[in-house]
Amino acid sequence: MDPTDENAFGSWNMQDMYGKMSGLFLAISGLSWSVGLLTLIAGAIGIGNIMLVNIKERTKEIGIRRSIGATPRDITKQIVAEALSLTFIAGYFGLLAGVGVLEGTRAVAGDGDFFKNPGVDIKVALVAFAVLIVSGLLAGLLPARRALAIKAVDALRAE
Repeated sequence: MDPTDENAFGSWNMQDMYGKMSGLFLAISGLSWSVGLLTLIAGAIGIGNIMLVNIKERTKEIGIRRSIGATPRDITKQIVAEALSLTFIAGYFGLLAGVGVLEGTRAVAGDGDFFKNPGVDIKVALVAFAVLIVSGLLAGLLPARRALAIKAVDALRAE
């Protein structure tokens, strides 16, 4: 052996490998959160657009309600409630799909060590539900403001 040859004797440090693997899983977790957040934003925009189209189609109905005494608060409550309903239903089916994927993963993985008891922490689920409700509320506010801008007389004339 040559004393100057650095490749003659090697070593392997598990801490370095652990650090690399931890970084990899942290990056995967960050990517998952980013995809989830972008999906939530896209869903909120979609619900907002659905509600805007809904307001446009129901202009006459909103005008009739305003002319017989519905307050702006009544109309706002109805539109925000509809947006929250859509958001809640979509979130519920998303939750069911997520549980289905977890159960499918558990069934396919069997008793292996790679996927040991996959699940979702209840705190994460509750925070996700709260964010879902807030996004539904925000998705309904712009259409509600647009509906309040409709004058009863103009709405009754509209086709």
